[in-house]
Amino acid sequence: MGAYILRRLLLVIPTLLGIMILNFTLVQFVPGGPVEQVIARVQGEGDVFSGFAGGNEDVGEETFGSDSDYLGARGLPKEFIEELEKEFGFDKPPLERFLLMMGNYMRLDFGESYFRKISVIDLVLEKMPVSITLGLWSTLLAYLISIPLGIKKAVKDGTPFDTWTSGAIIVGYAIPGFLFAIMLVVLFAGGSYWQIFPLRGLTSDNFEELTTVGKILDYAWHITLPIIASTIAAFATLTLLTKNSFLDEIKKHYVMTARAKGLSEKRVLYGHVFRNAMLIVIAGFPAVFIGVFFGGSVLIETIFSLDGLGRLAFEAAVARDYPVIFGTLFVFGLIGLVVGILSDLMYVLVDPRIDFEKRAG
Repeated sequence: MGAYILRRLLLVIPTLLGIMILNFTLVQFVPGGPVEQVIARVQGEGDVFSGFAGGNEDVGEETFGSDSDYLGARGLPKEFIEELEKEFGFDKPPLERFLLMMGNYMRLDFGESYFRKISVIDLVLEKMPVSITLGLWSTLLAYLISIPLGIKKAVKDGTPFDTWTSGAIIVGYAIPGFLFAIMLVVLFAGGSYWQIFPLRGLTSDNFEELTTVGKILDYAWHITLPIIASTIAAFATLTLLTKNSFLDEIKKHYVMTARAKGLSEKRVLYGHVFRNAMLIVIAGFPAVFIGVFFGGSVLIETIFSLDGLGRLAFEAAVARDYPVIFGTLFVFGLIGLVVGILSDLMYVLVDPRIDFEKRAG
């Protein structure tokens, strides 16, 4: 098992490299880079894309000329543009920039944000607790609800309980997470009805003054609505996955044999079926965690005014803050790959008969 884990860890390097190459290449073709952002701000446009809409046609080109490669730079000195390119590192060819960036990443140097004047690693560490809170607690809640519910649905397959719970699950799955989040705000965060939960942040302003128990309760009070909104889609998928997995196992011959030996239904279900049926559910853990951690984090964080990695990555993409974009991409990719390895370890924990070493051989 140790050799298998080592091989998987070594595969993380080329996989991350491929992700970075692909995204770095795509970024080279995206208009509105950081130089254009600064040009737009200098000329008072506020929005970099207004320069592409013909907003600078009447600027005094005769003063400074218009031989710049940047459409929005008309009316600005060529020396100013060259200084901007040098500051952002765009005076070097793309391949050299990429090699320098990856060389810095190997030393865990992610550079400094173009517009915030703070190191990327400090930004990521600052935002990480919010995203981990949403991802971890939402995934845990989804599993704690979905597995027991899925098992019960499998046992009571075809009964009224199975029918109405399936209807509720389908409705929940059909509702987008951000829409459900807005509904929660309207109902329970002072939108139009009850002011039960706070609308923003992970803690109250007086958090440091609270007792230990008070801090725990305050934290739980703040994260309740965001976690419920993040969980709903994963909860629906996991429940149906658990039910179908248990139904497949219940129909197999070894279950009939166990019942014929006189074992109780509970012993058959949890002593024999559970271990085999849970394999596919555990296999879906990385997808669930990553889906909650990345997929819905931007909208959920925005709605509940949570300053996490998803919101940071979105704002960096809009501002073309490339060090932050690639830094968060690197972190996201690394977390996803590590979670995939952890899922394999959970396979072995649930069923020791699985031996990845023999399969690899």
